[in-house]
Amino acid sequence: MNTESLPLILEPQLLSEIIPNSNLLIVAVVQAAVFDSHHIPGSVLVEPAELVCGIKPAVGKLPGADQLSALFSRIGLSDDRHVIVYDDEGGGWAGRFIWTLDVLGQKDYSYLDGGLTAWLKMGLPVSNASSALSRPEPSNFSAQINSEMLVTMDDVLAQISDPGSIVWDARAEDEFKGDKLTALRNGHIPAAVNLDWLALQDRENDLRLKPLMEIESQLQQIGITKDKKIITHCQTHHRSGLSYLVGKALGYNIRAYDGSWSEWGNHPNSPIEK
Repeated sequence: MNTESLPLILEPQLLSEIIPNSNLLIVAVVQAAVFDSHHIPGSVLVEPAELVCGIKPAVGKLPGADQLSALFSRIGLSDDRHVIVYDDEGGGWAGRFIWTLDVLGQKDYSYLDGGLTAWLKMGLPVSNASSALSRPEPSNFSAQINSEMLVTMDDVLAQISDPGSIVWDARAEDEFKGDKLTALRNGHIPAAVNLDWLALQDRENDLRLKPLMEIESQLQQIGITKDKKIITHCQTHHRSGLSYLVGKALGYNIRAYDGSWSEWGNHPNSPIEK
């Protein structure tokens, strides 16, 4: 199968029919213990912590170019391979991985709908830690960060008063309202709207995405539409990895604020509503 024809949202059955394929780079964004127990044959491991800088307070910010170069060289990323990424939680980390690819100018990728959860439920084949197929051939990838894809606190501040822009907060409602303490200051960015990342998942269908038309209707009800410039965030830009991915799937003009609430809520002068 020509990998150029693969959709952004990929069904597990289709992937099972086209592997093994040397033109694919299948990435599992899971904990090492999960990967060692079971993963899709031919997958390479990226642990979630490798996708964030880990520096307080904004621990979810993008790592530096050297760290990203080392990571993507280790797993064998190159321009001639189509990336298929999955996780085991319904798309947060996989979406974060896709956002990272976008920041690096890599556009040839798909998200495996339902990830490992759907794959296992369908009884499709898995490998474990002993599989030689999961020892990637390294590449020489040089990370070039596109700063236009990154959203700073100043960018968010500038968009608060812009009627053509909107902030999508993908946290839980109690975080959005400020009832749950997750930073020195709690609440939400002024004029932001809230749709929890979990509302995008169909928990009765093995963590696949809900139908995109259904999600689009939910978003329209809170003012998130195709004519708006959208910034999405959560606490560390993990959960908003999924909202970013959904925005892309819907053709929205969406970017992500990787500083997220861990930066905004711990800053002494950021405006906050409750």
